[in-house]
Amino acid sequence: MAVLDFNAREVKPNEGRGEPIPAGKYVAMISKSEMKATKDGTGSYLYLEFTVTEGEYRNRKVFARLCLNHSNQQTVAIAKGDLSAICYAVGVLQPRDSLELHNLPLLVTVAVSPRTDPGNEHKYQNDITKYESKTKSVAAEAPQEDESDPGDPLW
Repeated sequence: MAVLDFNAREVKPNEGRGEPIPAGKYVAMISKSEMKATKDGTGSYLYLEFTVTEGEYRNRKVFARLCLNHSNQQTVAIAKGDLSAICYAVGVLQPRDSLELHNLPLLVTVAVSPRTDPGNEHKYQNDITKYESKTKSVAAEAPQEDESDPGDPLW
């Protein structure tokens, strides 16, 4: 038993959780971060929780997993590229701790894709496909790829 001093008339009921938000661009901020081991224990990823801060889906969560330690170097390169995009988007170019990236607004592009994990009651999930500065000025400083070299081995 738990003693509750609660009046439901004072709180708007939740309308449901777990269903993805529609694909689109959202202003969000990192609200939680943590390094976690991969399922097989051979690598690790930076788990990021983003909270939408504006609009109809304010306070909804979207998530990213950046696999920064993995045997597949292409996977690591993609994760590092996403982390770099986040750093430029929030204007923190050399974070020593993921906490330095928290509570700073950025623009995330969200897609909706089918879930791949079996047994989940929800058929679709959100994926963040792009990270941008809310103001776009910091992102202009990002290093550009040399487009004269078409032989990039990662792509």
